Amino acid sequence: MSEKKNTPLNVLVLHGPNLNLLGTREPEIYGSDTLESINAALKKQGKVLDITVEAFQSNHEGELVEKIQSSISVQDGLIINPAAYTHTSVAIRDALLMLDIPVIEIHLSNIYKRESFRHRSMMADVVTGQISGLGVSGYTLALTALAELIRP
Repeated sequence: MSEKKNTPLNVLVLHGPNLNLLGTREPEIYGSDTLESINAALKKQGKVLDITVEAFQSNHEGELVEKIQSSISVQDGLIINPAAYTHTSVAIRDALLMLDIPVIEIHLSNIYKRESFRHRSMMADVVTGQISGLGVSGYTLALTALAELIRP
């Protein structure tokens, strides 16, 4: 990993279903920030950390799986908010298992303080770490953590 010390990193940020409606969808749970503002903040922080941030959102499980597969040998780290797929997607979990990079699962709300069906993450045991309940700042914390994991 020492060869990464002085080279720009590439990090993929995946946003799952319904996150395209952030800012208007249940703001009492997810806040008023839009997906565009979250991505802009990540790209701004990425410049400071010498990380190229690519963001992708889809409401379709297969598109998320394909994006994960396309990151093999291209990305240095991955941040994923699987949204509703957190609790149901073996396909996304299996795709994450193919990666040999740090992966951080992120949730705007604290999934463990919500309905009981949200307490189970299909991804939790295959990701490097999980951030839940810290709102938008969870994304920037995840990016900082990836930088530290990749460039110790």
